[in-house]
Formats: sequence, structure tokens, C-alpha cells
Amino acid sequence: MGDVIFNIVILSMAVASVAWTVTQEEIFSEFTDFCEGRCKTASNIFARKFFYVFTCEYCFSHWVTLVLLTITGFHLLFDDWRGLVLAFFVLPWLANQWMSIYRRLRVSIKYENVLTEKAKDE
Repeated sequence: MGDVIFNIVILSMAVASVAWTVTQEEIFSEFTDFCEGRCKTASNIFARKFFYVFTCEYCFSHWVTLVLLTITGFHLLFDDWRGLVLAFFVLPWLANQWMSIYRRLRVSIKYENVLTEKAKDE
């Protein structure tokens, strides 16, 4: 069971890292901006939803999980399709917990930096 927990943690961190980087970081900002525009202006609902996936870390994390499960063949608790289904829902959930912690940490650091700059100016 220890190996399973270790694998879940590592795989969920990989999902979180990819999903966060693509949807939130500056390196993909042009792509994300393009997708944000297209998800608002596309002529049909399928195109809008397709482009929206690349702007939402929660939505994108499910697609990253699907790719990761295909590559690794990871199963959770069961060695058949049930293990894949469980892994498909548990990995993005845990990945989104990591991303929430990371977002909170970044906001806290930015807030402390603002307070420090304000204190320097006084």
C-alpha cells in the first residue's frame, strides 16, 4: 500500500505541475490568451469548450491525467478498468489540492513582498 500512496503522490504532482504550468505560467501566456479569446468567440459550443480546457487548471488536469494514465498504466486498488477509473478521479483531485496549496503560498509570498515594499517606503 505504501508504493500505491507514493505513486499517487508523485503522479498527482506531475499532473499538477503540467496543468499549472500550461494554464497559469507566463511561458504559455500567449497560448492561454489565444485560448481565452477563442473560448469566448468560437462559433460553436464544442470549439468554445475545447479552448476553455486550456484556460482552466482543473479541467486541463483531467486531460493530463488521461495522458499520464495511458503512459504509465497506473491502476488504483484494482487491476482492471475500475482501477483506471478510480485513478482518473483521484489523481486530478489530489493534483488540484497541490495547486490550491501552491496558489495560497504564492499569494502569501506576494502579500508579504508588498508589505515589505510598503515598509521600506515609509
